[in-house]
Amino acid sequence: MFCDIDDTLTWEGHIVPEAFQALFDLQRAGLRVVPVTGRPGGWVDHIARMWPVDGVVGENGGLWFYMDGGRMVRRFLQSAEERRHDRQRLEALGEQILREIPGTALASDQPYRDLDLAIDFCEDVPPLGEDAVDAIVAAFEAAGARCKVSLIHVNGWYGDFDKLTGCRRFLADRFDEDLDEVIGDYAFVGDSANDEPMFAAFPVSVGVANVVRLLPRMRRHPAFLARNVGGHGFAELARILIAHRAQTSR
Repeated sequence: MFCDIDDTLTWEGHIVPEAFQALFDLQRAGLRVVPVTGRPGGWVDHIARMWPVDGVVGENGGLWFYMDGGRMVRRFLQSAEERRHDRQRLEALGEQILREIPGTALASDQPYRDLDLAIDFCEDVPPLGEDAVDAIVAAFEAAGARCKVSLIHVNGWYGDFDKLTGCRRFLADRFDEDLDEVIGDYAFVGDSANDEPMFAAFPVSVGVANVVRLLPRMRRHPAFLARNVGGHGFAELARILIAHRAQTSR
Protein backbone atom coordinates (compact mmCIF):
# COMPACT_ATOMS: atom_id res chain seq x y z
CA MET A 1 0.00 0.00 0.00
CA PHE A 2 1.09 3.54 -0.79
CA CYS A 3 -0.45 6.18 1.46
CA ASP A 4 -0.41 9.88 2.18
CA ILE A 5 0.30 11.00 5.77
CA ASP A 6 -1.37 14.30 6.69
CA ASP A 7 -5.11 13.82 7.24
CA THR A 8 -4.75 10.29 5.85
CA LEU A 9 -2.82 8.68 8.72
CA THR A 10 -3.46 11.67 10.97
CA TRP A 11 -6.49 13.65 12.01
CA GLU A 12 -6.61 17.14 13.53
CA GLY A 13 -2.83 17.29 13.61
CA HIS A 14 -2.14 13.98 15.36
CA ILE A 15 -1.55 10.47 14.17
CA VAL A 16 -4.57 8.27 14.77
CA PRO A 17 -3.61 5.34 17.07
CA GLU A 18 -5.58 2.76 15.08
CA ALA A 19 -3.90 4.00 11.88
CA PHE A 20 -0.43 3.59 13.34
CA GLN A 21 -1.34 0.12 14.56
CA ALA A 22 -2.64 -0.61 11.07
CA LEU A 23 0.86 -0.02 9.67
CA PHE A 24 2.17 -2.85 11.88
CA ASP A 25 -0.80 -5.03 11.00
CA LEU A 26 -0.31 -4.53 7.26
CA GLN A 27 3.35 -5.51 7.45
CA ARG A 28 2.55 -8.48 9.66
CA ALA A 29 0.10 -9.62 6.97
CA GLY A 30 2.93 -9.53 4.43
CA LEU A 31 1.97 -6.28 2.71
CA ARG A 32 4.41 -3.49 1.88
CA VAL A 33 3.62 -0.04 3.26
CA VAL A 34 5.13 3.11 1.73
CA PRO A 35 4.02 6.61 2.81
CA VAL A 36 4.07 9.16 -0.03
CA THR A 37 3.96 12.68 1.33
CA GLY A 38 4.58 16.34 0.70
CA ARG A 39 6.44 16.51 4.00
CA PRO A 40 10.19 17.28 4.04
CA GLY A 41 13.29 15.15 3.84
CA GLY A 42 13.88 15.60 7.56
CA TRP A 43 10.56 13.96 8.33
CA VAL A 44 11.17 11.27 5.73
CA ASP A 45 14.46 10.31 7.40
CA HIS A 46 12.77 9.85 10.77
CA ILE A 47 9.74 7.97 9.42
CA ALA A 48 11.85 5.60 7.30
CA ARG A 49 13.96 4.82 10.38
CA MET A 50 11.32 4.56 13.07
CA TRP A 51 7.96 3.58 11.57
CA PRO A 52 6.86 0.12 10.39
CA VAL A 53 7.23 1.03 6.70
CA ASP A 54 9.26 -0.20 3.73
CA GLY A 55 10.42 3.27 2.69
CA VAL A 56 9.07 6.79 2.32
CA VAL A 57 8.63 9.02 -0.74
CA GLY A 58 8.75 12.69 0.27
CA GLU A 59 8.53 16.26 -0.95
CA ASN A 60 5.86 15.30 -3.49
CA GLY A 61 8.04 12.72 -5.20
CA GLY A 62 11.38 14.52 -5.25
CA LEU A 63 13.13 12.14 -2.86
CA TRP A 64 12.78 8.69 -1.31
CA PHE A 65 14.56 7.13 1.66
CA TYR A 66 14.58 3.56 2.95
CA MET A 67 16.48 1.31 5.34
CA ASP A 68 18.64 -1.42 3.82
CA GLY A 69 20.67 -3.73 6.04
CA GLY A 70 20.39 -1.33 8.95
CA ARG A 71 21.61 1.68 6.93
CA MET A 72 19.66 4.60 5.54
CA VAL A 73 19.59 4.96 1.75
CA ARG A 74 18.74 8.45 0.49
CA ARG A 75 17.81 9.12 -3.13
CA PHE A 76 17.02 12.41 -4.86
CA LEU A 77 15.62 13.14 -8.31
CA GLN A 78 17.84 16.22 -8.60
CA SER A 79 21.58 16.60 -8.18
CA ALA A 80 23.03 18.54 -5.26
CA GLU A 81 23.90 21.40 -7.63
CA GLU A 82 20.35 21.52 -9.02
CA ARG A 83 18.96 21.56 -5.49
CA ARG A 84 21.23 24.47 -4.48
CA HIS A 85 20.29 26.46 -7.58
CA ASP A 86 16.57 25.89 -7.19
CA ARG A 87 16.73 26.66 -3.46
CA GLN A 88 17.86 30.20 -4.24
CA ARG A 89 14.98 30.68 -6.67
CA LEU A 90 12.45 29.25 -4.21
CA GLU A 91 13.68 31.42 -1.34
CA ALA A 92 13.19 34.54 -3.45
CA LEU A 93 9.75 33.35 -4.52
CA GLY A 94 8.80 32.63 -0.92
CA GLU A 95 9.71 36.16 0.12
CA GLN A 96 7.54 37.49 -2.71
CA ILE A 97 4.52 35.34 -1.75
CA LEU A 98 4.70 36.29 1.93
CA ARG A 99 4.98 39.95 0.97
CA GLU A 100 2.11 39.95 -1.51
CA ILE A 101 -0.40 37.60 0.17
CA PRO A 102 -1.21 38.67 3.74
CA GLY A 103 -1.54 35.97 6.35
CA THR A 104 0.71 33.42 4.66
CA ALA A 105 3.86 32.00 6.23
CA LEU A 106 6.56 29.53 5.41
CA ALA A 107 5.59 26.09 6.69
CA SER A 108 7.15 25.34 10.05
CA ASP A 109 8.90 22.34 8.52
CA GLN A 110 10.50 24.40 5.73
CA PRO A 111 14.03 24.24 7.26
CA TYR A 112 14.01 20.46 6.77
CA ARG A 113 13.12 20.57 3.06
CA ASP A 114 15.53 19.66 0.28
CA LEU A 115 13.64 20.44 -2.93
CA ASP A 116 10.46 22.40 -2.42
CA LEU A 117 8.86 25.45 -0.84
CA ALA A 118 5.83 24.99 1.40
CA ILE A 119 3.52 27.94 2.03
CA ASP A 120 1.31 27.52 5.08
CA PHE A 121 -2.29 28.67 4.74
CA CYS A 122 -3.88 26.96 7.73
CA GLU A 123 -1.54 24.68 9.72
CA ASP A 124 0.18 27.21 11.97
CA VAL A 125 -1.50 30.39 10.72
CA PRO A 126 -5.17 31.42 10.95
CA PRO A 127 -6.97 29.67 8.06
CA LEU A 128 -7.00 31.65 4.83
CA GLY A 129 -9.77 31.57 2.26
CA GLU A 130 -9.83 29.98 -1.16
CA ASP A 131 -8.90 33.29 -2.81
CA ALA A 132 -5.61 33.32 -0.90
CA VAL A 133 -4.88 29.71 -1.85
CA ASP A 134 -5.59 30.53 -5.49
CA ALA A 135 -3.24 33.52 -5.26
CA ILE A 136 -0.44 31.32 -3.88
CA VAL A 137 -0.93 28.84 -6.70
CA ALA A 138 -0.91 31.66 -9.26
CA ALA A 139 2.37 33.01 -7.85
CA PHE A 140 4.07 29.63 -8.18
CA GLU A 141 2.79 29.14 -11.71
CA ALA A 142 3.80 32.66 -12.77
CA ALA A 143 7.35 31.86 -11.61
CA GLY A 144 7.43 28.70 -13.71
CA ALA A 145 7.22 26.35 -10.74
CA ARG A 146 5.02 23.31 -10.33
CA CYS A 147 2.75 23.28 -7.30
CA LYS A 148 0.14 21.20 -5.51
CA VAL A 149 -2.40 22.09 -2.83
CA SER A 150 -2.75 19.95 0.29
CA LEU A 151 -5.16 20.60 3.14
CA ILE A 152 -2.54 22.70 4.95
CA HIS A 153 0.12 23.88 2.48
CA VAL A 154 0.72 24.87 -1.09
CA ASN A 155 3.93 23.11 -2.13
CA GLY A 156 5.94 24.40 -5.06
CA TRP A 157 9.10 23.17 -6.75
CA TYR A 158 11.15 23.36 -9.91
CA GLY A 159 11.43 20.12 -11.84
CA ASP A 160 9.19 17.67 -13.64
CA PHE A 161 8.09 15.31 -10.87
CA ASP A 162 5.15 14.49 -8.63
CA LYS A 163 4.14 11.79 -6.17
CA LEU A 164 3.64 9.24 -8.93
CA THR A 165 7.12 9.91 -10.35
CA GLY A 166 8.63 9.35 -6.92
CA CYS A 167 6.75 6.07 -6.50
CA ARG A 168 7.98 4.82 -9.86
CA ARG A 169 11.57 5.61 -8.97
CA PHE A 170 11.24 4.17 -5.47
CA LEU A 171 9.88 0.83 -6.70
CA ALA A 172 12.57 0.54 -9.39
CA ASP A 173 15.33 1.41 -6.93
CA ARG A 174 14.17 -0.50 -3.85
CA PHE A 175 12.44 -3.55 -5.32
CA ASP A 176 13.51 -3.62 -9.00
CA GLU A 177 9.87 -3.33 -10.07
CA ASP A 178 8.24 -1.46 -12.94
CA LEU A 179 5.17 0.27 -11.53
CA ASP A 180 3.22 -0.14 -14.78
CA GLU A 181 3.67 -3.91 -14.55
CA VAL A 182 2.71 -4.28 -10.88
CA ILE A 183 0.31 -1.40 -10.27
CA GLY A 184 -2.60 -3.80 -9.84
CA ASP A 185 -0.81 -5.30 -6.85
CA TYR A 186 -0.84 -1.99 -4.97
CA ALA A 187 -3.45 0.29 -3.46
CA PHE A 188 -3.15 4.00 -2.77
CA VAL A 189 -5.02 5.99 -0.13
CA GLY A 190 -4.91 9.79 0.17
CA ASP A 191 -6.90 12.90 0.87
CA SER A 192 -5.91 15.93 -1.18
CA ALA A 193 -5.10 17.53 -4.51
CA ASN A 194 -1.42 16.61 -4.41
CA ASP A 195 -2.58 12.98 -4.45
CA GLU A 196 -4.34 13.45 -7.79
CA PRO A 197 -1.60 11.78 -9.92
CA MET A 198 -1.87 8.74 -7.65
CA PHE A 199 -5.66 8.64 -7.82
CA ALA A 200 -5.44 8.80 -11.60
CA ALA A 201 -2.89 5.99 -11.91
CA PHE A 202 -3.91 3.36 -9.37
CA PRO A 203 -6.95 1.19 -10.16
CA VAL A 204 -7.37 0.66 -6.41
CA SER A 205 -7.28 4.26 -5.22
CA VAL A 206 -9.11 5.31 -2.08
CA GLY A 207 -9.86 8.70 -0.63
CA VAL A 208 -10.49 9.00 3.09
CA ALA A 209 -13.81 10.77 3.66
CA ASN A 210 -12.31 14.25 4.09
CA VAL A 211 -11.08 14.20 0.46
CA VAL A 212 -14.50 15.51 -0.59
CA ARG A 213 -13.40 19.00 0.49
CA LEU A 214 -10.79 19.13 -2.27
CA LEU A 215 -12.51 17.22 -5.06
CA PRO A 216 -13.47 20.54 -6.77
CA ARG A 217 -9.73 21.26 -7.19
CA MET A 218 -9.10 17.91 -8.85
CA ARG A 219 -9.79 16.53 -12.32
CA ARG A 220 -9.18 12.91 -11.36
CA HIS A 221 -10.85 11.48 -8.28
CA PRO A 222 -10.25 8.35 -6.20
CA ALA A 223 -12.02 5.22 -7.36
CA PHE A 224 -13.39 4.56 -3.86
CA LEU A 225 -14.22 6.56 -0.75
CA ALA A 226 -13.73 5.42 2.83
CA ARG A 227 -16.60 6.02 5.20
CA ASN A 228 -14.36 7.60 7.83
CA VAL A 229 -12.03 10.61 7.89
CA GLY A 230 -8.26 10.74 8.16
CA GLY A 231 -6.49 7.92 9.95
CA HIS A 232 -9.82 6.36 10.87
CA GLY A 233 -10.48 5.90 7.15
CA PHE A 234 -6.99 4.51 6.63
CA ALA A 235 -7.53 1.93 9.37
CA GLU A 236 -10.86 1.05 7.77
CA LEU A 237 -9.13 0.32 4.46
CA ALA A 238 -6.30 -1.59 6.15
CA ARG A 239 -8.78 -3.95 7.79
CA ILE A 240 -10.41 -4.63 4.42
CA LEU A 241 -7.08 -5.34 2.69
CA ILE A 242 -5.81 -7.58 5.48
CA ALA A 243 -9.05 -9.57 5.45
CA HIS A 244 -8.88 -9.88 1.66
CA ARG A 245 -5.28 -11.11 1.81
CA ALA A 246 -6.15 -13.67 4.47
CA GLN A 247 -9.04 -14.96 2.36
CA THR A 248 -7.09 -15.19 -0.90
CA SER A 249 -4.08 -16.87 0.72
CA ARG A 250 -6.11 -19.82 1.99
